[in-house]
Amino acid sequence: MRGKDALKNIIFELCNQFIIIIRGLIIPRLIINVYGSSVNGLLCSITNFLSYITLLDVGLSVVINHHLYKSIADKDREKTECILLSASKFFKRISFVFVFYIILLLFIYPIIINNYDWKFTDSLIIIIALSIFFEYYFGITNSLYIKAIGKSYVLSIANILLNIISSLIIIILINNNSNIILIKIISSLVFIIKPLFFYFYVKRFCHINIKNAKNEYVISDKRDGVSQHIAWVIFRNMDVVILTLFSTLINVSIYSIYASICACIRCVCRSITSGIDATFGNIIASGEKKILNDKFNMYEILFFTIITVIFSCALQTFIPFVKIYTRGINDVNYINPVLGVWFILSEFILALRLPYRALIYSAGHFKETKIGAWIECILNVSLSIIFIIKWGIVGVIIATFISMFYRTSAFIYHANKKILNRSLFISIKKIILVFIESILVYYILNYVPFMNVTNYLDIVIDLSMSLIISSLLVIIINILFYKGEFKKSILYIKNIIFKEIWTK
Repeated sequence: MRGKDALKNIIFELCNQFIIIIRGLIIPRLIINVYGSSVNGLLCSITNFLSYITLLDVGLSVVINHHLYKSIADKDREKTECILLSASKFFKRISFVFVFYIILLLFIYPIIINNYDWKFTDSLIIIIALSIFFEYYFGITNSLYIKAIGKSYVLSIANILLNIISSLIIIILINNNSNIILIKIISSLVFIIKPLFFYFYVKRFCHINIKNAKNEYVISDKRDGVSQHIAWVIFRNMDVVILTLFSTLINVSIYSIYASICACIRCVCRSITSGIDATFGNIIASGEKKILNDKFNMYEILFFTIITVIFSCALQTFIPFVKIYTRGINDVNYINPVLGVWFILSEFILALRLPYRALIYSAGHFKETKIGAWIECILNVSLSIIFIIKWGIVGVIIATFISMFYRTSAFIYHANKKILNRSLFISIKKIILVFIESILVYYILNYVPFMNVTNYLDIVIDLSMSLIISSLLVIIINILFYKGEFKKSILYIKNIIFKEIWTK
């Protein structure tokens, strides 16, 4: 069922990310329109500060998934329940750490942000934190198991439904000029349903119950996973923190708009890797080295083909989209082409690492790669503080690009040398081709007579033209360079759909 479930995971996650993209574009725009850029910056800043609770989430989650892949492959239900019991106890402890962190934030954050009444600011902190607390206390363990058995599409379906419901409620309330606190309360309450759904799904369809576990499972490498993820979360959230401390909420709002658009692109790229880590984890746990190399080589080519098309089009349409998206907002000038280019380049470098990171985490190589995570983090923090003084908001994203470039290079090296045991040049020549294709597509698209963009329909038309042209160019070039491998990759996709070839 590897191929069938992997395909379901990708399809439903793409649908989920489509909903998230629409939500992420519509709601911030409505908030800016009705409540102003400063309020939008405040909400983004609070959410960013609260996201630090994930310091100890995915850090352990990827470690737990690595252990679950083995117990599930061995059909060892007893061991699986013991692993989940250990995870459940850990996340419950994290929930109470989160409560302490919220209390601390209630005192400190209003001092940092003195633009608003402390009661208003603290109310938003408590409300936004509510859904996060319930997710950690009740839902994470079950969602980890669902993901480990290769059924991430169940998580995606739940997220699709809840995001649609939550978004509709928020849009109705904003259009009625409701209080922003009421809006955040209702949207938080909707997501409390999610952990309950995961609990009943695992109990009803998977017949797993951690109450049956005889004892806790010792997760030996959890410190390495947690340490690595602490570095990652600091890295990902430090830009907003630095802007909050050294700049203004207006710049936080500008950054958040650009980041949210890039997050849409990132979500599409990550959707393509959704469920693939479970597939790789199962193959690694089964000791099928040749199959792993064959599958990864095909996946690598297909993934690079897709992201080359995506980012070539993004570079062409990013700023025209920002102009349409922020049209009518007069309190801030959101148009900054230089910032847009650096955001796209940073996301491109981040996307390149995704296949290698999935492989490394599936193999459980946390200790071997944690130093690189901290180097990336320290580079980003130190360079951001230096660059923001010289180049402002653009300097922050340049620092992000430099640190991302280092970490992506480290991922590529480790995956090839330590897991696949193949020449590093195999990946390097593919990546070089990606950059050549991207530059070629970008310059060709500059000669295409696109429409003078005045509305979203124009953006859709231009984007469609860009997609068609870039897809044809990239596919033709890849066929020329990887004729046999590309053909084999397409054949595998066909077989996954019709014959579930990955089960063989």
